[in-house]
Amino acid sequence: MSTLHFVALAPFIMAIIIPFCYFKFRNIHTGWFVLPLPLILFIYLLTFIPFDGQLFQPVEHAVPWVPSLDIYFTVYLDGLSLLFALLITGIGALVVLYSIYYIANKNNEPLHNFYVYLLMFMGAMLGVVLSDNLIVLYVFWELTSLASSLLIAYWFHKEKSRYGAQKSMLITVSGGFAMLAGFSLLYVLAGSFSIREIVSAADSIAGEPLFLAAMILILLGAFTKSAQFPFHIWLPDAMEAPTPVSAYLHSATMVKAGIYLVARMTPVFGTSAEWFWILIIFGLTTLTWGSISAIRQTDLKGILAFSTVSQLGLIMSLLGMSSAALHYDIVNTETLYTTAAMAAVLHLINHATFKGSLFMAVGIIDHETGTRDIRKLGGLMAIMPVTFTISLIGLASMAGLPPFNGFLSKELFFTASLNVASLDIFNLETLGFFIPVVAWIASVFTFVYSMLIFTKTFTGEFKPDNYSKHVHEAPAGLLISPIILGVLVIVFGFFPNMLAYTIIEPTMQSILPGLTSGDDQFYINIYHWHGLNAEIMMTIAVIFIGAAIALNLKKWQTSFFFARERDPLNYVYDGALDQLVIRSQQITRAQMTGRLSDYMLYMVIFISSLGLWTFFRYDALAIDLSGDQSIPAYMMVLTFVLLAATLALPFITHRVTNIALLGVVGFLIAALFVVFRAPDLALTQLLVETVMVVLFLLAYKHLPEIKKESKNKGSHLIKGVVAASVGVFVIITSLSVHALRNDSDITPISDFFIENSKSLAGGYNMVNVILVDFRGLDTLLEVLVLAIAALGVVTLIKHKMHGGEDV
Repeated sequence: MSTLHFVALAPFIMAIIIPFCYFKFRNIHTGWFVLPLPLILFIYLLTFIPFDGQLFQPVEHAVPWVPSLDIYFTVYLDGLSLLFALLITGIGALVVLYSIYYIANKNNEPLHNFYVYLLMFMGAMLGVVLSDNLIVLYVFWELTSLASSLLIAYWFHKEKSRYGAQKSMLITVSGGFAMLAGFSLLYVLAGSFSIREIVSAADSIAGEPLFLAAMILILLGAFTKSAQFPFHIWLPDAMEAPTPVSAYLHSATMVKAGIYLVARMTPVFGTSAEWFWILIIFGLTTLTWGSISAIRQTDLKGILAFSTVSQLGLIMSLLGMSSAALHYDIVNTETLYTTAAMAAVLHLINHATFKGSLFMAVGIIDHETGTRDIRKLGGLMAIMPVTFTISLIGLASMAGLPPFNGFLSKELFFTASLNVASLDIFNLETLGFFIPVVAWIASVFTFVYSMLIFTKTFTGEFKPDNYSKHVHEAPAGLLISPIILGVLVIVFGFFPNMLAYTIIEPTMQSILPGLTSGDDQFYINIYHWHGLNAEIMMTIAVIFIGAAIALNLKKWQTSFFFARERDPLNYVYDGALDQLVIRSQQITRAQMTGRLSDYMLYMVIFISSLGLWTFFRYDALAIDLSGDQSIPAYMMVLTFVLLAATLALPFITHRVTNIALLGVVGFLIAALFVVFRAPDLALTQLLVETVMVVLFLLAYKHLPEIKKESKNKGSHLIKGVVAASVGVFVIITSLSVHALRNDSDITPISDFFIENSKSLAGGYNMVNVILVDFRGLDTLLEVLVLAIAALGVVTLIKHKMHGGEDV
């Protein structure tokens, strides 16, 4: 196991240690024990960056996990995974530092739970971005859903926290299941779970019938995780988590896992028109819907939540646009279209910095004023000057104003949308015009909600009566992390090319492999002034139109759409969930009747239906009576008595007679085993029947009286038909198996045991050798099942029935 393996596993190991630190050192904030870990991991990951101008060299280490199923714990570090790993550990360190001052170690706050969940989340995210094997990636993927739900429900005494955690779990895990199905289809197509091997086989699997299904299923997983429309509704409710968690989820981790997956899968699906259009349509829809919905919110975290939804849509649409560069018709002009990939990577970095700082600033405002409601806030510019400065930088960057880093990525976004509209593939010559139009409209509303936060929070008159506590600037410890992120916003804005060939270019190589050869690299040159081109004119229009809307927002807020703060799609989710519970209860009541006869009826119908479907599906119905032999008279007598005894059982209500007749049936079956030369089975049957009859007679006094059921004739008729159908099904199955065995050239498995029982296991009794040697583990587990069943019988005996139960 390599050091990179421990990078993914170290947070889990630390999560085991943290509870001991919490209980042993209660006077020290638990966060101080956690903080060194993400710092060390971040510094270690920095060593992989090619600062010397050389090409980035991917690193790979594999450890077998279940090699027979092609599952290896393979860590693969290329430009894309390095970028995400740096964000996870770097932002993670700042979030932990921030949380130390945000969540005080008082009032018996369960800090050990908080940091255990946070470390689980950090480790799961690192596992997602470092895994090369799809199954391992899926395991870490679902761990992020579990850990995030625990974090959202950290203050579980609040109903809203529990609701938000449940919603995030249901939506993201459902998407994860779809994604797992997509991974399985990819394995069927490519014959491997390795992402790199699937990428290398991308050309050969592109035309396969399962290709589109695999793509859609994987996109479902990515869309639910990255809150794309209409799955975005879980993200605003996740705001019930402590603010450090919100900052971590939104800036660097969970919501960007879907972005990572789409970027990682672009080399596999990027050449298809479906991938291109699905990403662009869902991305732009999410971008627009999120930006408009943000304006309806009155909670600062609610505005930022929909802002994140919007920004994720922007990045998703950019990844869709970048996939056009992989199309074979334009491979010689890829420079024009790789702008979208460059914009996506740059905005990913920028969003992590300005959104992280904004969430922390909002947390500070909530911490120091006791409210996040913009209807109460106002005039904090002079009261909280440092928080105001941090917020101003973050908001200006989010709105896309120069000279901050958000302006650069927004300009590249406009460039990419204009470029892609000029393509003559994928029907863009007729539909492409709407892409820059929608991009511009969404940018207008992005400017509006940024301005809304600024004016409602920091400008206007300060009214002390609106606050439940004395308002003042936050302590220095709470300001360190957002200040660092704010400084990065400025630095990346003034020196955008400092990350050009260290982070951005290697990441583009991972998203768009094969477009360069040898030592060639993508050309990266990011700068502020492009002249008076279409992009700068679009930006100027965004500022003027956005300012006009913001200043006249009161007129808009009286409309039906803006009067409702809650997203309308939540009513669909709540209604669907309520109906799911109601229908589940109805089905449960219909199925779980408490009567064993009903359960048996369900089981035999299911098994018979499955068997019949198998017969017709695989054309396995084959009855061959040509090799029949005459039946001896004693066999006919034996069979007749067995049938008569069996058919008589349901009509006998006397208990002793019933027990005796049941024993007769068992002994006759034992006789059949003797006739067919199966002495072991016959002996076992005799023993079982003898013991059963003796036990029943010993417990005779305690057995309930046998009563005829009072059900109507229709019920008896149904049961009779089902019983007859099962009998016919068994006969048909037996005859078909017999016929197919004679007609096929399949070698019976019994031949293997006949040949090897003595040589391999040293036994002459083949049945015994199979039970204790060849299937020894199965036998052990069967014994375990019998032991559990015995315990169940003991429990039932001790649990006295009170009448009315059907046992």
